[in-house]
Parts: sequence; structure tokens; C-alpha cells
Amino acid sequence: MGSGHIHASPSSDNEKYLWTALALTSTFMVAEVIGGFMTGSLALLSDAAHMMTDASALGISLAAIRVAKRPADARRTFGYHRFEILAAAFNAMLLFLVAMYILYEAYQRLQVPQNIQSTGMLVIATIGLIINLISMRLLSRGAGTSLNVKGAYLEVWSDMLGSIGVIVGAIMIRVTGWVWLDSAIAVLIGLWVLPRTWILLRESINILLEGVPEGMDIDQIQKTMLAVPGILSLHDFHLWALTSGKASLTAHVVYDPNFRPEEQLIPALKDILGRQFSVYHTTFQFETVPCAHTDDGCNYVASLH
Repeated sequence: MGSGHIHASPSSDNEKYLWTALALTSTFMVAEVIGGFMTGSLALLSDAAHMMTDASALGISLAAIRVAKRPADARRTFGYHRFEILAAAFNAMLLFLVAMYILYEAYQRLQVPQNIQSTGMLVIATIGLIINLISMRLLSRGAGTSLNVKGAYLEVWSDMLGSIGVIVGAIMIRVTGWVWLDSAIAVLIGLWVLPRTWILLRESINILLEGVPEGMDIDQIQKTMLAVPGILSLHDFHLWALTSGKASLTAHVVYDPNFRPEEQLIPALKDILGRQFSVYHTTFQFETVPCAHTDDGCNYVASLH
């Protein structure tokens, strides 16, 4: 006996804010790369790499909204939600390469310091700070209701700190003449990007391997399900995510035959899983006698109801 399915529907209410923030961030990222070469500032180039993480996060959020609108078909019965994860994994690997290059270049410059145009560096970083503040303002409207938008908002927020660091460095170079500060700030930004990049890659791989979604306690979920009156035991239990924020759960549920699954158990399980754990895509197989479960599936040894 199986349950019905309920699916979380992606919302596009915040799409225009994401597009605006993406246009601002991407445009300034290009300007920052050009400015970094013109002024000789490695810190600006490092911050541009950081801005690339923002642009990627915004692009992935938009892609998730757009692709999620495409219906499932006969070849992709779960739809196209994994596109977001594939893009995130590619983005993480690319950022690792960029961050390693920044750290290597910083080491080279510490050995042979270069002239830095601190005024141009300061102007460009200040414009970058303004762009970040505008993007944060736009994204804050949806950060409280959308995990996608919240992730993009946090990316822009962290980049704002990078812009502030470049501004402080430009002022100190102008006052003290210590050009090595530019490389030092680039290293700090690179070290700031690397852990976040590793987290992004780790979470992407976990989803691709159909691991338990980040932040979800499988033991707690099972205990909560077993607390429902009429549920005797669970087995063949699987919890994974199609993409970020879209968890799925399947389980064989052994129940007391005095209870009716369609009228009593399914509604109770769906309510608890959705309300407490934000799991909305569920499939249950109800059994009065546990099936003989092996690695290849369940071999039925009793009549199921």
C-alpha cells in the first residue's frame, strides 16, 4: 500500500530581485578585474574572485527557479532539479583553482613587491561596497521566505566584508606606503573564500551521492514518525535531497492493523514531516508484517495488507 505524493513548488516571486542583483554583481566583477590589472592590486583581483562566488550563487538561484518550472517527463521523472547541484559543484571546483592562483600570486608579490595605485584601488572598492549594499537591500526582501534567496543574500553579505577589507587596505597603503598590505589582504580574502568553497563542494557531493541532507537528523525523524499512534516500526528507510531545500523520504512502515493508513496514518505522517522537518515529498509502503529486507530490496514472506 503506498501513499500519495506532495511536492514543494518553487516560487518565482523573488526572481526580479535576483536578476537585478546578478546584473549589478556581474557587471562590477568585470570592472573589478579590469581595475585590478590597471591599478596592480591583487586585493581587487581577489575580491573579484569573491564576487564571482556571488554571481555564481545568484545565477544558480535563478537557474533553480527557472529549471524547477520545467515539468517532469518520461525520461526525467524527478524533473530537472539536479541542474542546480551540478552547477554548484562546477562552481566550487572553479573557485578552488582561482583561490589557489590568488594565493600563489600573493606569494610571488611578497617576494617582489609591485607598485599599487591606491587611489584607483580605493575608488573601485568603494563602488563595489555600494553595489553590495544595493544587492543586499534587494535580496533582504526574500531572504526570510526563500532558502535560495537567503543563500545568495549571505554570499553578497560576505563579499561586502571583502570590499571593506580592500577599502581599509587602500587607505593604509596610501598613508603608510606599505604595498605588501595589498598581497596580505588578497591572501585573507582567498583564505575566506576557500572554506566556503569547500562547504559548497561538500554539500553538492553529498546531494549527488544521495546522502542525508545537511542539518537533518535521521534518528530524530524516525523517532518522531514512530511516535505516531499505530506505527510499530520502520525499515528500508531512505532520506535524500533532489536539490537544496527539496528533501525526499521513502520508508516501509509496519503498522497496527486496527488503524487505517489512508485515513489515519498517512495524514499524520505527512503533517509531522512537513511541519517539523520540511519534508514534503514522501512515499510509504505500509505492511502489517515486516518484509524480509535484503540489499536487493524486500522479499515478501507474508501477505501484506
